[in-house]
Amino acid sequence: MVKAVNTRSVDQELVKGPVDKAMEVLDALVQPGGPHRLGEIARRTGLTKPTVHRHLRTMAEYGFAEAAENGSYRPGPRLLGLAAAALNDSRVLELTRPVLADLRRRTGHVAFYAVRHATDAVYLERSEPAREYRMSTAPGQRSPLYACGVGLAMLSALPADEVDAVLDARDLEARTPGTPTEPAAVRAVLARAALCGYAVDDEYDEPDVRSVAAPVLDAEGGVVGAIGILGLTFTMDSDSVEVFGPMVRAAARTVSAGLGARTPVLGVVDDASRGERS
Repeated sequence: MVKAVNTRSVDQELVKGPVDKAMEVLDALVQPGGPHRLGEIARRTGLTKPTVHRHLRTMAEYGFAEAAENGSYRPGPRLLGLAAAALNDSRVLELTRPVLADLRRRTGHVAFYAVRHATDAVYLERSEPAREYRMSTAPGQRSPLYACGVGLAMLSALPADEVDAVLDARDLEARTPGTPTEPAAVRAVLARAALCGYAVDDEYDEPDVRSVAAPVLDAEGGVVGAIGILGLTFTMDSDSVEVFGPMVRAAARTVSAGLGARTPVLGVVDDASRGERS
């Protein structure tokens, strides 16, 4: 017998409070690929269709959601306005944007900034060169920390107990055939990243895509986020990684220095950083 769209019973759903459900619906609403149909949001959240519809109707009344064609929904103007205001008021992004633009110009690759949320990396900002293909680092998109360059970069700068908590909090599912799915393998990647100051995602998150990333730190040495670049493997081979790695590290340290971190001030990415190995 074919199951209905919703996989959870009403009794299971009642375990969650109304705010929890609203947050899940909102999170599903802003995922890439929208606008999203009611049934799609229900499947993603595991909530019943009536519950999803009720929350979407309330969000639409307040401008956080907006009805689109064929019974689908997209983020509303008020939600977009709040997101834009929050991003424009961010000191980190104010420092990051010119650094990303410079990194993109010098490397020819997509440059981006991400932050940590629980066990995921969430992309916030991107500077992308004009090209025929598009890379999957759209703002709002997320990837597991253990499977992407920015996530590995952030993990490499965290205390060991926090790393243990992240790796123990979820099953390390393979995103590609090359994804490290054993904690020991992830820790080996982190050890190399901590040693050289940048992490390499060698087709861990997507096939045929490689990325290089470095952590951004605040004045207390805490991890704020990570800066990275990525490209198709045929444009970013191992020799390119050795060149781009120090450049990404320099970019991250520039932003960190702007936040008061005590890191070597390497300035905006320059050609001298190509030979820098500190």
